[in-house]
Amino acid sequence: MVQSLQYERVNMSMSQIYTTPRTQAQISRAAIQRLYVSMRHLFLRGMYKPLGVSGESMIEAMLLLKPEIYGSVADEEKVELDGLLYVFQRLPKGIEQCRYIKLISREGYSHSHFEKHVPPRRKRDCYRVDEEQMFIEMTRGSSDIYDILTHLTFLYIEAEKIRKNSLDSRGMHSRGWLMLEGLVKDIQAGKEINREVGYTYLNTILGRTYDEVERAYTRFEKSAEVNDLFTVTYWMGKLSMDEFFTQVDREISFSPALRESLGHHVYGEKWANSIKEVLWSHHLFDRPLHIISANLHSVMNCFYARAALAKKVKSTQMEQFAEMLSLDENAEMRAAVEKYALQHGMILLTDTSGTNIGVQLFDTARMNPEWLPEELQGINFDKKNAPVIMVMDYAFGEQAYETMDELLKPYVLDDKRHHMHVESINIMGKAGILEGGKGDIMIPTAHVFEGTADNYPLENALSVADFADCGLGVYEGSMITVLGTSLQNKDILTYFLKSSWKAIGLEMEGAHYQKAIQAAMCIRHNIRHEVRLRYAYYASDNPLETGSTLASGSLGLDGVRPTYLITLAMLRGCLT
Repeated sequence: MVQSLQYERVNMSMSQIYTTPRTQAQISRAAIQRLYVSMRHLFLRGMYKPLGVSGESMIEAMLLLKPEIYGSVADEEKVELDGLLYVFQRLPKGIEQCRYIKLISREGYSHSHFEKHVPPRRKRDCYRVDEEQMFIEMTRGSSDIYDILTHLTFLYIEAEKIRKNSLDSRGMHSRGWLMLEGLVKDIQAGKEINREVGYTYLNTILGRTYDEVERAYTRFEKSAEVNDLFTVTYWMGKLSMDEFFTQVDREISFSPALRESLGHHVYGEKWANSIKEVLWSHHLFDRPLHIISANLHSVMNCFYARAALAKKVKSTQMEQFAEMLSLDENAEMRAAVEKYALQHGMILLTDTSGTNIGVQLFDTARMNPEWLPEELQGINFDKKNAPVIMVMDYAFGEQAYETMDELLKPYVLDDKRHHMHVESINIMGKAGILEGGKGDIMIPTAHVFEGTADNYPLENALSVADFADCGLGVYEGSMITVLGTSLQNKDILTYFLKSSWKAIGLEMEGAHYQKAIQAAMCIRHNIRHEVRLRYAYYASDNPLETGSTLASGSLGLDGVRPTYLITLAMLRGCLT
C-alpha cells in the first residue's frame, strides 16, 4: 500500500512537471531555435520554396516569435512599414521583383556585366541576372546567411498580407489594386503621378491610415538604393498573386560553392594575410600593435582632424570636430582629414578578400603629438618603439570569430612563423540597450551566448570610471551575444534583463571575438596573456521601448558623442 502511494506521488509530480505551462520567453526561445534549425537544414538541402512546407515552418516560427524589429508582423491585415524599410535597406534594390533568389559565394560575378547592387546598410555584392533572378554574395559567414533568410521570411509574410488586402470578397482584384498597377506603370514610363491619390490606394492595400502611408512613402523616398513604396508594394503583391493564382512558385537556393566554403575561413584568411603582408613590407611588424574594431572614421579624426582643419576650425577639442565632421554638408572637411592622414602615417587597406572589412594602419612614429586634440594631450610617443594602431571595420556576427582568429595567427614567411606583438585588443560596437536609452554606453564584464549557458567573462581594462561626468548613462554588466538582432522580442529581452544574468544589452559579435582571443591567448599561445582587452558599446536602440528599435531609424548625431568618448578612452589606453 505504501509502495503504491509512492508510485502515485511520483506519477503526480512527473505529471506536474510535464504540464507546467511554459513562459512566453521560453516559447520565444524555442521559436528562435526552430528558425535556425530550419534555416540550417534548408541550407544543407540546397533550396526551398518560401511558401512550401519548409518555408511555412519558418513563417509559423516567426509569427509565434513576433520580433520587435518587425513590429506588426503578426497582425493579419496591417503591413509593417518601418520593418519593410529596415529590410529593404539591407537587401539589393529590386529584390521585390525577383521570383528566384540565389545565395552564392564569391564566384567570379564581379567580372561579369550583370547589373550590380550594394545595399546601403549591409555591404553585399548583389547581381541582377535577369528580370526574375537575383544573386547575392554571402562572404561574411553563417550569421549573414541567417540574417538575410530572416529578412526574406518577413518579406513573404508581408507580401501575403498585401495579396489578401488586394482581393475582394469574390477573390478578384480590387479597384485599389488595379489603380496601383496603373500608377506603377506610369512611374516606370517616367510620367508624373498624383501621390496623394496613390496614398489612398495604398491605404487599404497596406491596411494603414493615410498619414501612416504618407510618412512611410517619405522615408522610402529619402533612402538611397530603395525603390519607392508604390513600386515595392505592387511587386510584392504581384509575385504573391502569381503564386496563388497560377502556382508559379518563388524559390530561394544556395550555390554548391557557398555550401562548401561555409565555416572554412576562406575570406578571413585572405583578409588577415593581406594585413600582415602590409605590416611586414612597411617595417611595422615588430612594433607594438594595438587592434581596434570600430568604424573607419573616429580614430582617424582623433589623430588628424585638428591638424588637417587648423586653418578652418579654431578649436582644440575633439567633440567639436566630431560634430562638424558628422554633418552631411561637410564632405570636403572629411576628405581633407583623410588626405592629410594618408600623408602623415595612415595606410588604408581596401578590402579585396570578400570580407567587406576595411582596415586602417596608423604609424604613430610619424605623428606630431602637439597636433592631437585636447583630450589626448600629455601623451609622448617613443619614436623608436612607437605603437602601430590597426583599425578594422565592424565584423558581422560569427564573422568576428573568423577574422580575429585568422588575424591573431602568426605570419608564415619562408616557412618561418612570426608572431605579432599585440599589446591590446579594443572592441567598440553598437548594441541594443536593455536599460537606459539611445546613445548611452555599456561596459561588458562578460559575454553570454543566447540560448546556451556558454559564457566568456573578461577583465575589461575599461570601466564606468573612464566615462565619469560624460553626461550619458553608463552601465556595466554582462552582454548577450544574440544569434540575430532581428529575432528578439520583449519577452526574451525582459528575461535577460530581470533574470540572474542581469544583462545590460545585446549585440552580435562580442562572444565570437572573445572566443577567438581566448583561444589565441590560452591554447594556441599566439598572443601573450598580458594583452589588455577593452570592450565598450554605445546604444543604437532600446528594443524594449516602442518606437526605439533599429527599424525606427538611425541614431544620427545622437551617436556621435558616445562614439568619440569610447574612441578617446581606448586611444588613451593604447598610447599611455
